[in-house]
Amino acid sequence: MQLTREEEKAISGEYGEANAMAYRILVAIGEATDAQNLIPIKWAHVSGVNYNTIGDSGLNFLRKISEDGGRISVKSSLNPMGFDRRNIPDLPQDFIDKQLEITTYYERIGITPTFSCIPYEILPIPESGTQVSFAESNAAVLANSHLNLITNKESALSALASAIVGKAPYSDLRTEEYRNPTTEIVNESDIENELDYGLLGYFIGKTMKKSCTGLCNLSKKTDFWNIKSLSAGIGTSGSCGMFKIKESSKNNEKISFGDKEFKETKDELNTSEDGQIITFGSPQLGFEEICKITALIEGKKFTKPCKIFCPRSVFDKSEECGISSILQKSGAEFICDACTCLTPLIKKENYDSIITNSVKAAYYMKTSNKISVALKDVKTIVKEYSN
Repeated sequence: MQLTREEEKAISGEYGEANAMAYRILVAIGEATDAQNLIPIKWAHVSGVNYNTIGDSGLNFLRKISEDGGRISVKSSLNPMGFDRRNIPDLPQDFIDKQLEITTYYERIGITPTFSCIPYEILPIPESGTQVSFAESNAAVLANSHLNLITNKESALSALASAIVGKAPYSDLRTEEYRNPTTEIVNESDIENELDYGLLGYFIGKTMKKSCTGLCNLSKKTDFWNIKSLSAGIGTSGSCGMFKIKESSKNNEKISFGDKEFKETKDELNTSEDGQIITFGSPQLGFEEICKITALIEGKKFTKPCKIFCPRSVFDKSEECGISSILQKSGAEFICDACTCLTPLIKKENYDSIITNSVKAAYYMKTSNKISVALKDVKTIVKEYSN
């Protein structure tokens, strides 16, 4: 890689050990991905917050970064943690203590404690074409595909390093070459709702081995919730980091997504016919989605416990508008700061199966929490589990 004199000084430790460590991480990634140099970014979204995911090794690394003087140099936001900080649940004290220690270190180095996997819904969006560094997979795919921002699917380490030095390796989806698809997924199935889009996304992630895919036979005016579900599905199951909804190109390779592929994908993730609890929010729900659920419930009550995961700022806005109280009266519980995925709030000891509209939640519940999932779209959930 070609480094500037200032970057070489930073790597040698002239600007502190935390800065040097961040540069070494980015250079190692850059060399592995054939990057020629580092380029500036304007926003980093950092994952690796939940103690369930980073454990003691991640906690120790954050402690060292903080103690060695690590400080962010660009706007930086933070992924969800393991529980709601204002309503700490009955969890092992060791987990609570270590989770709060993790958040302390992130805040100490200057990262905004958004605790959200949907930063694009709660923070101002930079101008089109801005280079960012997003570690959350759904956010990276959506940023590239829908917001016209530029990022690779970053790791927790690379996004944190980028937050500190304000740069990222110039490779893969940061270059124009990789943002033009040479393979297309041709939709031949009836895609109607957010669950269908999530299943399509999951198929794309598993099937597509390249960074960017074309998508044919889909409307460019699809609902934002569907775009969000599509992005989350893609980000969950593979390395693809971008899609383009487009007309078919004669010279591109074609892969069909028909009824057979739809059924096989759903059968992999839909592991139960019913569940003991309803969960919404993986990715977390935004304000518009909460409004839609409120309209669907129409004064009825959920017949099973229902947990809604959303950012604190979204809950506050819902509370100001009186929407949260409507859902709470219907039996829903709001959980801020956390996400359905990898949360210790939904454990095998308490639940054999859950009901959700989220493909991402279904995958992680099955693989990490060992809990079965009944996959249903939001309209069906409200229809079947309210009266």
